[in-house]
Amino acid sequence: MYRTAHRRAPVPVSGRGFTLPEVLVSLTIIAILAAIAAPSFNRIIATQRSKSIAADLITVLTRTRSEAIKRNTDVTLQPVSDGQWQFGWAVLNPAAGGAKLESHDAIVNATVLGPSSIVFHANGRLRGNTAPSFDISALGSTDHRCVLVDLSGRPYQQTGAC
Repeated sequence: MYRTAHRRAPVPVSGRGFTLPEVLVSLTIIAILAAIAAPSFNRIIATQRSKSIAADLITVLTRTRSEAIKRNTDVTLQPVSDGQWQFGWAVLNPAAGGAKLESHDAIVNATVLGPSSIVFHANGRLRGNTAPSFDISALGSTDHRCVLVDLSGRPYQQTGAC
């Protein structure tokens, strides 16, 4: 008994991929969806930028307070440019005639409004009787962050303008 081999029909060339119109329609749909989603992503990025700046400020305020307690002397945190916190800030070394213990670079696409400087005493408390606050807003978002320092020297943040 002989077996006969079954031959398969050849696959047509046109069935192996996508046609140009199919690819163009797919790309058009993707482009429309991306255009719809882009503004949402910009708002998310701006909100995250303001959260990040607030976290940086809380960190440097905590470090400045810690340095004042560790060195048993007053330590100052101030903006690099007079009253312009978005251009960066520095923690000044009281023992070295104003040399910087730490500094932060300028902030891009955001505004930070705050006091002219903050001085922590050796006991960790603030100089003065007014609690300082920083109002942070990023371009492209209506979100504001407020970083506050209570008179005992502890920083915290809240959502919204100060």
